[in-house]
Amino acid sequence: MMIAELIDDDDFRARLVALGIAIPADAGPDECARLAWHQHTLGEVPGLQELVDELMSKTDILLPSVRQAIERFLLPALR
Repeated sequence: MMIAELIDDDDFRARLVALGIAIPADAGPDECARLAWHQHTLGEVPGLQELVDELMSKTDILLPSVRQAIERFLLPALR
C-alpha cells in the first residue's frame, strides 16, 4: 500500500512563506490565501502563479480546505 503525503494547511503556509509572503504561524488556509492575494494586489509575487498551478494539479493529495481557499481567493486574482 502506498501512502501519499497530503498537502495540508502547514504545507500551504510554508510554501507561501517561501515566496516571501508574511503569514502568521497559526493562519488557516483561508487566511493564508487572503494574505497571498493581498500581497499579489500590492505587486506581483514571483512564483505565486507557478505554486497555484502546481497545487491545483495535485488535487488528489491537496486537502479540500486548501483547495477551496485557493479557488476562492487566488484563482480569481491570478486569471
